[in-house]
Amino acid sequence: MKVRDTLGYAFGAIRLRKMRSGLTTLGIVIGIAAIVALLSFTQGFQVAISGTFQEGLSTDVVTVSPGSGGFMGFGGDASDFVLYANDTDIINEVDGVVTSTPTVSKTITAEFESMDRMLSLTGVEFDAYADLYSTFSTVQGEIPASPANDEVVIGYYLHDPWDNGTYIVELGDTFNVYYSVRNGTEMIPVNKSVTVVGIMEEIGSFGFGPSDSGMYLPLESAMAYFDTDEVDQIAVQLSSDDDDFIAEVSEAIEDTFNGDVSVMSATAMLATISTVLGMVELLLAGIGGISLLVAGIGIMNIMIVSLMERTREIGILKALGAKGKTILVIFLAEALIIGILGGVFGIAVGIFLANLFGGLLNGGFGGMGGAPSGADAMMSITPIVTPILAFQALFFGIFVSVLFALWPAYRASKLMPVDALRSE
Repeated sequence: MKVRDTLGYAFGAIRLRKMRSGLTTLGIVIGIAAIVALLSFTQGFQVAISGTFQEGLSTDVVTVSPGSGGFMGFGGDASDFVLYANDTDIINEVDGVVTSTPTVSKTITAEFESMDRMLSLTGVEFDAYADLYSTFSTVQGEIPASPANDEVVIGYYLHDPWDNGTYIVELGDTFNVYYSVRNGTEMIPVNKSVTVVGIMEEIGSFGFGPSDSGMYLPLESAMAYFDTDEVDQIAVQLSSDDDDFIAEVSEAIEDTFNGDVSVMSATAMLATISTVLGMVELLLAGIGGISLLVAGIGIMNIMIVSLMERTREIGILKALGAKGKTILVIFLAEALIIGILGGVFGIAVGIFLANLFGGLLNGGFGGMGGAPSGADAMMSITPIVTPILAFQALFFGIFVSVLFALWPAYRASKLMPVDALRSE
C-alpha cells in the first residue's frame, strides 16, 4: 500500500471514530501544552531575572562579608568576626584590587507625608560608591561630593513608587526616619531628620549595588546614627572582570582574613541563579512529561480497543492481500496523525496559557501590599517559545504516540486472516 493510501486509510479510521480519536488527541494536547507552558514561562522568567540582575551590573566588583561560606549571606558558618571601615586598607593591599569602599545598612521606617514605609537605609561613601557603580547617579539633584550628615540620596521608587507621577517624596523634602532599640521591655525609637538632595535614576535591577527602593546616607553619618563602628560589607573593585581572575583575587582576600570572610561576585551569583532555574526547568519538564506519558497510556488503551473492534476488518484486509507490515503501518499512521495533531494544538494551547499566566502575573506585580519594590515593578515576564522548544515538544508528542501504539499495532499485524474473519 502506498504512503498516500496508508495515510488516507488512517485518516478515514480517525474520522470514523471522531469522539474517541478526539479524546485521545486531547490527552496529547494537554501533555504538550503543559510542557510548552511550563518551560516557556520558566525560560521567560530566567531571562527576566538575568535581565533585571544585569541592569547596571558591575562585573568587576565583588563584595566582602563577615563569615565564611553560604550564598548571599545565608547558610554560611556562624562567626563572631566583624568588618570595620578601615579594613579597606588591608583589602587594597591585595594584588588585583583597584579600590574598595565599606557600606553599613539597617532597616528603618521613613515617615513620609502620605505614608510610613519600612526600607533599607545604607551608609556609603558617596564618591567612592559612585565610582564603583555607574547606576549610583541622579535624575534629579546631585550626588554631593561633601554631603552634610543629614543629606540622603533616594532610589527612584521611593520618589515615584507606582511610576505614574504620584510622588511620595520629592527633591528637597525633609522627613523623619527612625529605628527602635530595646531598653528592658520598652522599645525606644532612634530618630533622625534627613533631607533629599538627590533622586537616583531608575535602575530596574536587584542584587549587588544601588537599589530603586534604597535610601543612602553618608557613611560616617550612618555609623554615628546606627551607633556602630562595624560595617556590613565592603565593595571591592578589581582590575579585571575575568572569571578566573575574580576567583583568584577572591581567594586571596579570604586568605588575608584567614577565611573569616566570604567574597561574592555578581557574575557568580547570576551563574548560581541560572543553575537553580535550570534545575526548576527540568523539574517542570518532568511534570509535563508525566502528563504526556499518561496520555500515551490512553493511546495504548484506545488502540487495543480499536484492535478488538476492527479484528474482522483486519481479516478482510489480509484476505485481500495486505501484509502484516501494512497493517502495522496503518495503526502506526493513526498514532502518528494523532501525535502530530496533538502536538500542534498542544503547542498553540501552551503558548496561550503561558502568555495568559504571564499577563496575570505581570499585572499582579506590585498590586498587593502597597507600593512595589524596584525589582517587582520592573521585572516583566514574557514567556519564550523557541523553535527548538516547539520542535522538541512536537517530537516528544509524536514519539510518545507512536511508542505506545507499537504493541497494539504489532498485535494487529500478527492476526491470522482466518481467525480474524471468524471474529464477531
